[in-house]
Parts: sequence; structure tokens; C-alpha cells
Amino acid sequence: MRVLPYGARAAMVDFDDPSEVLGLHASLEQDPPDGVVELVPAARTLLIRFDPGRTHHDRLAGDVLDRSTVDVEPREAAEIVVPVRYDGPDLADVAAAAGMSAEAVVRRHEDGTYVSAFCGFAPGFAYLTGLDPALHLPRRTSPRTRVPAGSVAIAGEYTAVYPNASPGGWQLIGRTTLPVWDVEREPPNLLAPGTRIRFTS
Repeated sequence: MRVLPYGARAAMVDFDDPSEVLGLHASLEQDPPDGVVELVPAARTLLIRFDPGRTHHDRLAGDVLDRSTVDVEPREAAEIVVPVRYDGPDLADVAAAAGMSAEAVVRRHEDGTYVSAFCGFAPGFAYLTGLDPALHLPRRTSPRTRVPAGSVAIAGEYTAVYPNASPGGWQLIGRTTLPVWDVEREPPNLLAPGTRIRFTS
């Protein structure tokens, strides 16, 4: 774990192991150092924005490096159950690439217990860890110009729900009517980092 300056008001924590990001994020959420104003997790980094009138990079780095990234559980939250109709246009291709039936793909996807690791690409687009390794498949060779909102997809080690219609290259295996991003809701993001998720037919 390395803590690097990121301008005058932020530090970037860089990890070798992506599983440590959520541990440090949870620790800093539960017991934030003085002056921290925002935490932004990503795949292998955690951006920490701070008020330079209350702290400085060296003090913050010392606090961060003293923390454990493995002994802290992500914040307790109710598990979000996402109902899915598994009829995605890429389901058959995913099954063929994984060497199993479409029904087996659905079972393995449903059996996972997922955690939102970080959000990116679009507002509310949560990268969910916990996907069965047998379903770790690459993105499509040719991205779609429009993926419908609510599409349930996999790519690499992640699964996700497209929050809005957008271009995208993930493998689409199903769809949900559950709105994961709603600007009229507080908070608008249903799958914030640290949230636990389960998919069900």
C-alpha cells in the first residue's frame, strides 16, 4: 500500500491487492481522520480528499499506513436483492465460452454473494465483486452503441447492472426492472461501495 500526493487537497492510496481497497475504505468511513472530506474507491486505488486547513498529506499518510485493510468489515447494510430475467442476448455465447449450459450460467450467477467495490463509467454503475471464476470472461470484441437500462452484465471479474441506457461492451446475460440509479431518491445510488448484492430469477 502506497500513499501518494494528489494535488494540494488529496492523497491517492495505491494497492497491489484490490481486495484491500474495501477494507481501508470501511476503516476510514467508520473512523475518519480529522480533515477528511471525501473517499472515492476504485479498482486498485482509494482517493482521499482532505481539508488542508485541518490536516496535511504527511499526517494523513501516517494514519492510513497504520490501518489494517483486512480486519475491518465493510459497513453493515441490508442486502440488496436484484430480481433478474435471465434472457440477455449474450447468455448463449457466455455459456459456450464458459463450457456450460445457459442454465448453469444462471445458477452460478445467482449463487454469488456480491459486494459493490466501486462506481465508475457512468453515475450509479457499480462494479460488483464476487463473480464465480468460471464466469470471468472478457468484454465483447464489438461494443454495443446502446445497452438498455437495467441490463445485467459480466466482464472480467465483475458483474454489474447498467443504471441508464448507454454504450457498453459487457456481456449481457439478463435484465432487471430495479432502478439502481434514481436522481429523485436519496441517495440516488442504490449500489454504493460496500453494499452487498444478491441476484435472483
